[in-house]
Amino acid sequence: MSNNTFDPSISIVTENINIASDTPGIELSIRNKRPDSMNAFSNEKTILMVHGATYSISSLYDVELDGFTFLDYLASHGYDVYAVDVRGYGGSTRPPEMEQPADQNPPLVRTETGVRDLGSAVDYVLKRRNLSKVNVLGMSWGGTVAGAYTSRNNDKVNKLSLIAPQWLSTKPIPIDTGGPLGSYRLVPAGSTKERWLSAAPEGKRDGLIPEGWFEKWVDATLASDPNNKSMHPEHIRATNGPILDIREYWTAGKAFYDPNAITVPVLLVHAEWDIDVPLDLAQSFFTSLTGAAYRRWVEIGEGTHMVLLEKNRVQAFQAIQSFLEEVYTPAGQ
Repeated sequence: MSNNTFDPSISIVTENINIASDTPGIELSIRNKRPDSMNAFSNEKTILMVHGATYSISSLYDVELDGFTFLDYLASHGYDVYAVDVRGYGGSTRPPEMEQPADQNPPLVRTETGVRDLGSAVDYVLKRRNLSKVNVLGMSWGGTVAGAYTSRNNDKVNKLSLIAPQWLSTKPIPIDTGGPLGSYRLVPAGSTKERWLSAAPEGKRDGLIPEGWFEKWVDATLASDPNNKSMHPEHIRATNGPILDIREYWTAGKAFYDPNAITVPVLLVHAEWDIDVPLDLAQSFFTSLTGAAYRRWVEIGEGTHMVLLEKNRVQAFQAIQSFLEEVYTPAGQ
């Protein structure tokens, strides 16, 4: 097997696990994928992922495109891979307020709640595999959750991979469309393609998402919200706590956490056409990681904020795999 592709001959085991959160009545859904032959577990070969503000783990990391998902890719390279849905997303319990009209309650699932849910998942994996650390990965809002968690728990994190994490912005952030915020928002998955592609230059939009991929993604995304057929057809619910945090932190000039407090190795993956986390934000974030053991920035050409689901997705997978596998210490340390 070439070291940078997916090998379909490797048998992968999938487990869906529910664990208790720190709140009675709220369970967290974790998906685990690993090679069938795997019987030894290590800090270095274990990774836990968390999703962004809108889409669940099955929608971002586990949609089968070209015969394999991101989770499959890492599992086929010998990783014990976990991905957790924060409460309110995917297979995790939705807070009871999400069954009521959105305008009846304040925004749900603030970033602090996401950090706590990620912490519950980390502790579960450490105990399950008898490990002292795991690798952690987050995308977008999940990058904030993962970064904030790591800044407080460096002792439990081996390496940190962040894909287009949030950072301070003096300009409006596209995911916040303005207006009053209810407890959650309804997202029309099937009609997001235009916005998704609008980030790319006009002449480059056609080939960005290979044929059939968008439709597969929409199906997986809609399936991640159990109520979408009866209560809000063709839409998923996404909590508004992360949007409120954009207003109270990221566009208010206040960082939610101090990246300088992260001391583990950090990888930043970013794509050139990302309008949600533009290049200057990525650079500003990267230069603030002054406490990291070492840090690297991989910039992927011809990609948007959703690069993990586009034609160049394997470049991102390879960058993350390569970062996780290397044995590196800066000279003199």
